[in-house]
Amino acid sequence: MKSNRGINGWLLFSPWILTFLIFWMFPLVYSFVISLTDYRLLDPTINWIGFSNYQKLFSDPDFILSLKNSFIFAIGTIPFTTIISLGLALLLNNQFRGRTFFRASYFMPSITSMVVIALIFSNLYARGGYIHLLAQLIGLNPPVNGFLLSQKTALASIMAMDIWMASGYYMLLFLGGLQTIPTELYEAARLSGASRWQQFRHITLPMLKPVTLFIIVINSIKSFQVFIEIFVMTKGGPLNSTFTGVYFVYETGLRQFNFGYASAAAYILFAIIGIVSIIQFKALQTKWQA
Repeated sequence: MKSNRGINGWLLFSPWILTFLIFWMFPLVYSFVISLTDYRLLDPTINWIGFSNYQKLFSDPDFILSLKNSFIFAIGTIPFTTIISLGLALLLNNQFRGRTFFRASYFMPSITSMVVIALIFSNLYARGGYIHLLAQLIGLNPPVNGFLLSQKTALASIMAMDIWMASGYYMLLFLGGLQTIPTELYEAARLSGASRWQQFRHITLPMLKPVTLFIIVINSIKSFQVFIEIFVMTKGGPLNSTFTGVYFVYETGLRQFNFGYASAAAYILFAIIGIVSIIQFKALQTKWQA
């Protein structure tokens, strides 16, 4: 009877295991193997070159620039997204008329296609677009040909759009965290004469630590993987000012067909994301436990 249960269990999980092995593990191992070769799609010869691709990448100015832009994107979006989404969650956690409507409105961009949002913002940022006109009206002197055609503003414009789009999703996570905080804690604090700021600092923030850590880590991973926005809005331009790590992998692998080199770049990016995530976990947990 026990052996039958074991067999039935394996049969039950076998579709998931097969899917995992075929669509996750095999590409992972295969891409690492070809990262150690000079494999090009249009070249029939494949030579084993060891870690030469990895060494070459660290002296490739395009790859270094792509990593720099990825870090700028992450550093420029994560703090703003976290603060704005927390502020929205605190605001929408109060009881007022129309609360459900505002929650749905802020969350809506998160479930909208990134391609659609990128196309809409491309028009808004373009010369004569609403955002471009608004910037002119308030005297900001925007780039003549639009925000996405200027080296100075292209990456910042995409970052601003990303903050706007992602804040609703993280707001929902913060709202879930806020609603798990026992109301008795606030009642006790009020009876003790604590101000709203003291309640926020000594009750809300500490109780939201797990949610905040989760949001910062997944937002970091997402920021280093930014691609669709770049592909739709700028194609890495102007003059490589929005050329990010994942876009470098795309350009090298799927446009230049240099699969070995692109795989090595993807693995370096994977390692960077892993290291950044571990550092964030360690740093934030140590700080909050202190």
